[in-house]
Amino acid sequence: MKLWAGRFSKEIDQKTNDFNSSISFDRRMIQEDIAGSIAHATMLGACGVIDESESQKICDELEKIREDILSGALPIDPNAEDVHTFVEGELTQRIGVSGKRLHTARSRNDQVALDIRLYLKKECDALCRQIKELIAVLCNQAITHKGAVMPGYTHLQRAQPITFGHHLMAYAEMFLRDLGRIEDAKARMDELPLGAGALAGTTYPLNRNLTAELLGFARVTNNSLDSVADRDFCVELASAISLAMVHLSRFSEEIILWCSWEFKFVELDDAFSTGSSIMPQKKNPDIAELVRGKSGRVFGDLMTLLTMLKGLPLAYNKDMQEDKEAIFDAVDTLKLCLTAFIPMVETMKAIPENMRKAAAKGFINATDCADYLVGKGVAFRDAYKITGSLVAHCIETDQTLESLPIEKYRELCDAFDGDVYDAISLERCVNGRNVLGAPAPQNVQAQGERVLAWLKEMK
Repeated sequence: MKLWAGRFSKEIDQKTNDFNSSISFDRRMIQEDIAGSIAHATMLGACGVIDESESQKICDELEKIREDILSGALPIDPNAEDVHTFVEGELTQRIGVSGKRLHTARSRNDQVALDIRLYLKKECDALCRQIKELIAVLCNQAITHKGAVMPGYTHLQRAQPITFGHHLMAYAEMFLRDLGRIEDAKARMDELPLGAGALAGTTYPLNRNLTAELLGFARVTNNSLDSVADRDFCVELASAISLAMVHLSRFSEEIILWCSWEFKFVELDDAFSTGSSIMPQKKNPDIAELVRGKSGRVFGDLMTLLTMLKGLPLAYNKDMQEDKEAIFDAVDTLKLCLTAFIPMVETMKAIPENMRKAAAKGFINATDCADYLVGKGVAFRDAYKITGSLVAHCIETDQTLESLPIEKYRELCDAFDGDVYDAISLERCVNGRNVLGAPAPQNVQAQGERVLAWLKEMK
């Protein structure tokens, strides 16, 4: 059954029908479509647009259709044009003319706008739950390793001492922002478009606020043209998902580096690694590599949505059918990546002794050495030059600032004394960085506990 069949004198070409059909992907919104139809029928009955007994009959049969779909008793017809056609056709087949009254004061334009909002609101909640789980894992790992000294990097060169816990909490902050962006996107899509009709509303006396209340929307849309033409919420969610994938990809890149023998800061659990078909020694971080790779397809989904919308006049255009596959893929990809990524990070084993060795060999306490001289009255620029000369000597003689004899220190500047070793101790360097947001272990502990407490309140 075609909902638009009356205008045409012959059947649509089969190949054209296949091209036009969206049932292969919009079928996933069938529960939302039924929920929207039940709310619409309830409102029509309450407003006297259709008889209340017919309204109840429609709602009761839609509930049975939902149950039959969930149980598998009713398979979705792959030849149906779309999910809306399938549900309405099944309803009419079961209850006759009463089923034909369901579409009163409604268009597929506002119906699909409703379905995708309902569906994405649910998916936003699912994504937020996963991101919260990842943040909790990061906080727990960070607290465990709050005192594990490692090099902090700029330009991928060892720069200053931090801790592994501090590094992990940086990603927790990123994912907290992702959480906020997805919640913001959900808040802006929380508007009921139903009642906008095809583009110009309807002459029937509808109660859109009642429909919104029945479906759990915060408010109704204010402009019928915008109601059916708006897909900003898809773009906004795809953008938030893309940023989350950026953060997962950056983290994956670091995990890949940390797993290499050149770093060996962490080791992944065997359950989240693979081997080589030819090299028996290999243990590959394939999960992290796949997450890094899948970020590209999500960026493509975002670009698809932006490009699809950029040239469209108001109101609805068939181009907008392309919104679903793109946003569905973005949502599915992030969910899939998080499903694999969370347990990988949770079971990831840190190797603090290797981090400490890298920190010691990287002269990342050089700034603290210069600050020591400043504390002794030496001008910073002079202290900087003296410390640079010490580092150059250490590199030539394969030593570290911690192992360099005091005589060499005093050879370059008589302000040095035996207490320099305490001042440049990596642990002291980290502990001394206790300004709010800095890597001192007590800061990492407090930050992790604060975020965990917030997550607990949000449940």
